[in-house]
Amino acid sequence: MKVLLVYPEFPTTFWSFTHALKFIGKKASLPPLGVLTEASMLPKEWDIKLVDMNTQKLCNSHLQWADYVFISAMNIQQNSTRQVIEHCKRLGKKIVGGGPLFSTDPDSFGDVDHLLLYEGEVCIPDFLRDMKNNTLKHKYDFVGFPELCQTPSPAWHLVNLDDYAMLSIQYSRGCPFHCDFCNVVSLFGHKPRTKTSAQIINELETIYATGWRGRIFFVDDNLIGNKKLVKQDLLPAIIRWSQDRDYPFSFYTEVSINIADDSELMNLMTDAGFDSAFIGIETVDENSLEECGKLQNKKRDLVETVKHIQKNGIQVLGGFILGFDNDKPSCFDSMINFIQESGIITSMVGMLNAPLGTKLFERMQKEGRIIEGEFTGSNEMRPNFIPKMPMEDLVNGYHRVVRTIYEPKHFYTRVKTFLKNYQPKKHKGKKSGFGSLGAFFNSCLHLGILSRGRTHYWRLLAWSLTKGKSAFSLAVKFSIYGYHYRKCAAQG
Repeated sequence: MKVLLVYPEFPTTFWSFTHALKFIGKKASLPPLGVLTEASMLPKEWDIKLVDMNTQKLCNSHLQWADYVFISAMNIQQNSTRQVIEHCKRLGKKIVGGGPLFSTDPDSFGDVDHLLLYEGEVCIPDFLRDMKNNTLKHKYDFVGFPELCQTPSPAWHLVNLDDYAMLSIQYSRGCPFHCDFCNVVSLFGHKPRTKTSAQIINELETIYATGWRGRIFFVDDNLIGNKKLVKQDLLPAIIRWSQDRDYPFSFYTEVSINIADDSELMNLMTDAGFDSAFIGIETVDENSLEECGKLQNKKRDLVETVKHIQKNGIQVLGGFILGFDNDKPSCFDSMINFIQESGIITSMVGMLNAPLGTKLFERMQKEGRIIEGEFTGSNEMRPNFIPKMPMEDLVNGYHRVVRTIYEPKHFYTRVKTFLKNYQPKKHKGKKSGFGSLGAFFNSCLHLGILSRGRTHYWRLLAWSLTKGKSAFSLAVKFSIYGYHYRKCAAQG
């Protein structure tokens, strides 16, 4: 059997880092971890190839070679996915679809021959059994959440690691919280399921053996969903492994804000090599937090909470949302002020959307507020429901927020605010490709000479030199990020 795995193209968004990647000569931010894991679940005797359309073009020759084309995608990749499906149909190729895009809205993909919905550990064995018996079905639907202790390591040999800025790994699926706009629970369940620490160490060892040195993203939607297990098993294992190899990797992940309540947990994470975490802050309005069920964020001084995490050696990347029913006209200025005061450099601001399968979608549908065909998977576009705030005011306010926070004066000021507060734990080993000389010289050209914010750039670099080598390297990296964010904000 000849199988072609296809990972469709991501559009340029704040998360794509498209403009920043050019500074370090990389083609994509992350490899398609789900596809690589899926590949390891297929029969060893099959001939398998992968085309990541974010690093190479999908050609007729790729498709003509294949007996089956497996497509895996997230919602934001739907435009590219449709194009791939049409391409396959023109050439008469059998298509197998999987991943969140197909799982959340399978009825929209009747033209796909076989749909493997939800998690591959469950549906792929059933698909392979039916293929052997010549009894293949159109749809392999949800039958339960699998344990991850048998999940195989990703097939890293299928990609060119040099194409990517970071590699990725997964420890758990599922989240204990109930944010009404988030489809993580509908896709992966409320109870976090984890791999064993031995599996994670084996995966790290496999990556280490490839020669990779640098950054690894734990893609878990909430790494600390099971705090006890993470503290007692996972992190101690990673600490021992990292110490034995002089910290070849630095780690980045996603966590909930209650990490700030556990100093031991933060200390273990930084000892293991974690230096950054994405946290869904969403809004500073208590009523809006109550509205969306983000109760873990309530009754906190959020600015002080963020700064406390930063002082413990973890950079906070923040997620923010506009468009809650309780949002007032003042919410835009409140968000700008919070982002500046807290020093959250990477502030991913979006408009509220209601994905299929969420409590928010159910509520909006009951209220007759869903706008059919508007959900794109990107919260940088219009909401897919009618907001309480006039749509024009919401969209204009959103664009004012992102353009303001990434305007050179505001952005470089925020970098300084962060660097004054951040207290990283020092480990041996390489940390990030953004510390390369090539990235620095590219930043000097594009940000220090060609950019309208060049004065702020040089002032930041001069100031950071007084704070040490680490601060200077981070200042360069963040300046490159800012360039990407400004380009995205200007395109909106």
